[in-house]
Amino acid sequence: MNLISEKNIYLENKETKGFLADAFYNDTQKKLPLVIFVHGYKGYKDWGAWDLMAQKFAEAGFFFVKFNFSHNGTTEDDPHHFADLEAFGNNNYSKELSDLGVVIDHFIQNPHVDQDKIVLIGHSRGGGISIVKTFEDERINGLITLASVDTLDRFPTGDFFENWKKEGIYYALNGRTKQEMPHYYQFYEDYEKNIHRFDVERAAEMAKAYMLIIHGTEDEAVEVKHAEHLHILNPNSELFLIEGGNHTFGAKEPWGDSNLPNDLNRVIEKSIDFLVKNLK
Repeated sequence: MNLISEKNIYLENKETKGFLADAFYNDTQKKLPLVIFVHGYKGYKDWGAWDLMAQKFAEAGFFFVKFNFSHNGTTEDDPHHFADLEAFGNNNYSKELSDLGVVIDHFIQNPHVDQDKIVLIGHSRGGGISIVKTFEDERINGLITLASVDTLDRFPTGDFFENWKKEGIYYALNGRTKQEMPHYYQFYEDYEKNIHRFDVERAAEMAKAYMLIIHGTEDEAVEVKHAEHLHILNPNSELFLIEGGNHTFGAKEPWGDSNLPNDLNRVIEKSIDFLVKNLK
């Protein structure tokens, strides 16, 4: 089977701005389920082992898409680095949900895609965004969360918050790149204005899609209790814990190995099994 990978497809979003996406799939006459990967905070489509993950899903018979949120800090010319910190600072959940809608609308029209089989896979904060989108968009019939948050209310508190409100900006150090990443207060204002829309707990309870919740028990960024809470909220979901797994399931940036890390490989194999069982 001939595996096709289309990198850096330009998508236009009139509500935000243009951004890039990748598509991996087998060149076949058969219509393929569309699987869209949604990255998290300080994430991007080319991070770590995500290309290897895309290839494995494509080889298993899926049309796999990953993309950069328009305001994740990467650019069309430099999708591998945070070259636009101004955009990063102006990101918010409304923009991310809008971008995800554009991705779905674009790839659902691809002649290789089965329009009745649409799946989101969200990592970390992208898991929270994916849960909200799944509730909002009835076209989505499958949802897999990887190390997902159970709330999008992840803002500074106390004096730190008051200072953010007063100054209009705070900076968070990116431990890997050593960049000071700006966060403008508009992010919180957008959240407050749309607080009911961004209610991950309610969306998890109400979402009609079949749902798989995957989390590492040693996640250093999002505690495993988030996954357990999501599972309680949606008792029809399946909970799959990776014993000893960290937030990125063993992957890191850069990832120089041609093989997937063991934990991430287990995540993908479990996800594929889950989708094959449910996409009938």
